[in-house]
Amino acid sequence: QVQLVESGGGLVQPGGSLKLSCVMDDSISNRYTVAWYRQAPGNESEIVASITPAGVTKYFGSVKGRFTISRDNAKNTVWLQMERLNTDDTAVYRCCPTYVPCGQGTQVTVSS
Repeated sequence: QVQLVESGGGLVQPGGSLKLSCVMDDSISNRYTVAWYRQAPGNESEIVASITPAGVTKYFGSVKGRFTISRDNAKNTVWLQMERLNTDDTAVYRCCPTYVPCGQGTQVTVSS
């Protein structure tokens, strides 16, 4: 059974930083594009960033210039470095490889 485990969420003040991790099963770690999605209460899920197996990245919406997605296929891990966080970034963040169900998610709360 394919597994993903996200971690790294928490409570941070506006302007702060967090780094999320997604550790994936061997069967998907270097085969698929991986995207981070987020969903705030009452909102639709939205894509934040994606990275191909070769390391080509894309960023969406308000995170451009603040978030950085990266991966290490040897470590079966994708990261999302988040800088200059604001209250609009508060959401559950999920790691979603192509063709594979997303993980359970990790809560990010930006609040003073």
